[in-house]
Amino acid sequence: MFKKLVVFIVCIIPVWLLAQDFSASWQSHFSYYNIKEVAQGNDKIYAASENAIFSLDTQTNQLEEITTINGLSGETISTIYYSDTYELLVVGYENGLIEIVFDNDENVLTIVDIIDKPTIPPTTKRINHLNGYNNLVYISTSYGISVFDLARLEFGDTYFIGDGGTQIQVNQTAVYQDYIYAACSGGNGIRKALTTSVNLIDFSNWQTVTTGNFTGIESQLDNVYAVRSDKRLFKLDNSTLSELAVYPDQPLDLRSVNDDLIVTTKNSVFVYDTGFNLLSQSVVDLDNFPTEFTAATIGENYIYVGTKNFGVLKTEFLNPISFEEIHPEGPLLNTPFSLQATPNGVWVTFGEYTFDYNPYPLNSRGMSHLKGDEWINTPYSEVLGARCLNTITLNPLKGSQVFISSFFNGLLEVNEEVATFLYNQDNSDLESLILPSNPSYIDIRLGSTTFDNNGLLWTVTSRIKKPLKSYNPTTGQWKSYDFSSIIRDPLNDNLGFTDITIESSTGTKFIAGFPNGIIGFNENNGSQLLKSLKGEESNMPDDLVLALALDKRNQLWIGTYRGLRVLYNTSNFFDNDVQVDEIIIEEDGIAKELLYQQYITDIKVDGSNNKWIGTTDSGIFYFSSDGQKTIYHFTTDNSPLPSNSIRDISIDDVNGVVYIATTRGLVSFQSGSSGALQTLENAYAYPNPVRPGFDIVEKKVKIKDISENVNIKITDIEGNLVAEGQSRTNQRYSGYNLEIDGGTAYWNGKNLANNVVASGVYLVMLSDLDTYETKVLKIMVVR
Repeated sequence: MFKKLVVFIVCIIPVWLLAQDFSASWQSHFSYYNIKEVAQGNDKIYAASENAIFSLDTQTNQLEEITTINGLSGETISTIYYSDTYELLVVGYENGLIEIVFDNDENVLTIVDIIDKPTIPPTTKRINHLNGYNNLVYISTSYGISVFDLARLEFGDTYFIGDGGTQIQVNQTAVYQDYIYAACSGGNGIRKALTTSVNLIDFSNWQTVTTGNFTGIESQLDNVYAVRSDKRLFKLDNSTLSELAVYPDQPLDLRSVNDDLIVTTKNSVFVYDTGFNLLSQSVVDLDNFPTEFTAATIGENYIYVGTKNFGVLKTEFLNPISFEEIHPEGPLLNTPFSLQATPNGVWVTFGEYTFDYNPYPLNSRGMSHLKGDEWINTPYSEVLGARCLNTITLNPLKGSQVFISSFFNGLLEVNEEVATFLYNQDNSDLESLILPSNPSYIDIRLGSTTFDNNGLLWTVTSRIKKPLKSYNPTTGQWKSYDFSSIIRDPLNDNLGFTDITIESSTGTKFIAGFPNGIIGFNENNGSQLLKSLKGEESNMPDDLVLALALDKRNQLWIGTYRGLRVLYNTSNFFDNDVQVDEIIIEEDGIAKELLYQQYITDIKVDGSNNKWIGTTDSGIFYFSSDGQKTIYHFTTDNSPLPSNSIRDISIDDVNGVVYIATTRGLVSFQSGSSGALQTLENAYAYPNPVRPGFDIVEKKVKIKDISENVNIKITDIEGNLVAEGQSRTNQRYSGYNLEIDGGTAYWNGKNLANNVVASGVYLVMLSDLDTYETKVLKIMVVR
């Protein structure tokens, strides 16, 4: 009956939205180390990180994630509350958004009433606390109190309880003996009103109990307790405050569970009975878990403590000495900056710098590696002091070796998941920028790196005379290349380099940066070629270039601060009067420039030569190889992206997984596109056999590990042609029954008459049009 009521109300109230479940094609990779809030109910402990939630079943110890994949918004969570009566989790956000997650229901209800309230400033819409009472939830906000009815799933009144009906910050509410109490900031103290009053929106019905700054208030059977901002906890008796405790640190969380009062500070959790006798005290274990507590709850003879660095720590109620770390697998942080995909995994770093390539304040954040289903997290203490880690480059000749750039300390070498060496100004050709005012200052701003076909690692360092360097990991030899002919003042004439890519046939290195646009460099057998392409004369929309990608036709795709350009002929880059071109598309009969004025952050080319392009505020686009067709445009509105600000993209070409780093976390999309192989030797088809329960039309039969230029014919056992396609003709998303996308072909089970084939054995004849290699596969279809 309750679920039916939910459906009915959703249909009639337009400010509610039902979020979609995206688990079929997407996967989340959020961090659960920094816990903002915990809650409990229905034999589960819920813990909220910055923008994702996990639950622990206290009976089975099973963990379950609730993320943008399930329909959460991806915004920053401020508090959560679980209702046992209605079996739902209420999630409050810093921007005023509220979402409701129902038990055993795939839908998430999104409520935007507070966000859409024009009379409330955006800076005061934060949800500070959620207090359930009967069928209501009192929502403490930075403007006052709003009421939400869980039975009807609708908002009630909003109370502005400041003097004269002004908006004041309410941090927490509690209900005791028919009174609702509010703990307020800004010297507004504690205020109370009768819950039975029919006119609580009238500020005059709210009494001031006491003045001061109060951060929390809670009821416990026959008691009301309040926490003041000076670390003091009081018992409230009518209008009288009795001081009970002064804590070494400011209490961060105050709650009552099973008639016990729980007070959490950054270093301790205190649990009191109804007589305020201390039942248990848990103290942070700095030796094994150097962290700070954030919130705590109790259940099943255990204390569950949210922390800043270790997820939830579980300890025995009566003997809170040892801790068990609890959280799902995930990276160190929800602020990924650079990615490098591998087959069945991805490397992640978190080192940021500003728009103008300033790494300050320096960050010390370590690195993460998803390897299969396991996250291997390496904290800053184990990366040899390398700060501001950014670009990750895998050694193609040694799979276990990884090089990671530091935008302050140099180049970090990682072998077998362990940081083993840090290259800097003392042990390599890497150089620090030179400040005339402080010659002893060391600052190696190493940005993008890449390997060439000869196994040389090419690096670019900002604000020095010889920014381009090569390193041979086998011999240990370094070489440096001077750019002073185009960058006269190395300290001030080029603030940073964002990307580097190498054209394999000529060996030309294309480098993106600011303010010199695209820099091209070729060793040219000792007669070096060096050129900068920028300005209106080259048709560049902006001199800040953030992304470069060479596609399979050796066309250079260029992402800038104000739009997209393509250099269609890279071989003539060093000629005079070279220009880049915009891509013109037709939209509603009008010619338009593709991604006009968009701030482009990254470009990646997949196995079928299609382009993934990230932007700073418009999400991520997936274009056909020539940019004329938009295959996907993912934003926070139609996908699990936690943010429309894309930082980096990396593609696992073997499995067709696209990893997307945003300002609020990491997600991945199963595109199905994979890189082509050199031969047909390992080609195979799946599922095989195709069983009756398989939806062949929608899910399609995949023919994997095919070569780049291939013809495919599918016939029945008698030799009748059923479907045919070629790599450069039957491309994916073109509506053919047989489509080819890089190293994978997709057959929807239909024949030339556009009917689904009958049961039987079908032959797949593969022919490489370049090498004339052939291979025949068999597929059994059972209907």
